Amino acid sequence: MDEHLAWAKDLYERAIFNGAYDALSQADRELDAVEAALLIGRGRVMHGRYLDTRIEVPEELPAFERAADLYRALGDERGEAEAQFWIGCFHQVVRDDNASALPPLTAASELARKTGDQLTLSYALRHLGIAAHTAGDLDRARALLEESTALRRTLGFTAGVAANLVGLIYLAAAQGRSDDAQALADEAAALAASVGAVMISAQIEAARSRI
Repeated sequence: MDEHLAWAKDLYERAIFNGAYDALSQADRELDAVEAALLIGRGRVMHGRYLDTRIEVPEELPAFERAADLYRALGDERGEAEAQFWIGCFHQVVRDDNASALPPLTAASELARKTGDQLTLSYALRHLGIAAHTAGDLDRARALLEESTALRRTLGFTAGVAANLVGLIYLAAAQGRSDDAQALADEAAALAASVGAVMISAQIEAARSRI
């Protein structure tokens, strides 16, 4: 973000000192990139606040939608993938509306795969897996969560792996794979404890009670 701001300032100075007023269009684009990143950051904070209070923050969805629009106009597909993920996450988590969540989550997965953004892809696949689980398609849910988990292992995203294993515990239990469910619970508990992810630890114990 600092680089975008510095370049926008430089372009402004070229305009007023050198008469290069055509540079101001590029300055706008640099600032649009800053604005989009800031909107994603603020939207994430608002989402975290929702998870704490379970009260929808009215500004959350517009922030992610505006970020998606800006990234699309900039041709930044990696940024758009992240914004689309958050739009889908909002619909799924805050509104409990998987029908509205699926298009942006699918778009996020496709854009993230295209641009090589493995972290965003892992998030999109996780939430697509949650949607499949909710719809009763357990085999698809398992495949999506396992792909997401493999990406997170590669990235060293330990808390994210533990979070995904929670979903896989429930799926294993629902499919009658009790030994798998127990092994997943044991691994998840160890991973969560290793990074101090106490919220995930509580979710693991709740899932273990279903085995």
